[in-house]
Amino acid sequence: MTLLEFINVLESTGLPVAHSHFENTDVNPAPNPPYLIYLDDETSNFIADNKVYHSVRNPTVELYTNKKDIAAEQAVETAFNDNELPFEVVGHVYIESEQMFQLIYSIGVI
Repeated sequence: MTLLEFINVLESTGLPVAHSHFENTDVNPAPNPPYLIYLDDETSNFIADNKVYHSVRNPTVELYTNKKDIAAEQAVETAFNDNELPFEVVGHVYIESEQMFQLIYSIGVI
């Protein structure tokens, strides 16, 4: 699955999606939660004979909500399962300064 296909999976949840962050301007304000942020900052490639045989991306998806939002979580996890994307929840924290919950998923995309 390419990164573009992965982004399409995220968008299929119906939630707003951005890489890293939403630009928050007067003309284009950031959306209200729930929304998704993805980071594509890690790989775990299969390497042999001094070359990459299979490139494996490990994006992180962050779901931000104002409260525990089971429907949003189910939408995200259903999109992952429907597209055969294995995932792990690697964090669930309350960000006091933002007054939001952050649920963090780790994904493996080949």
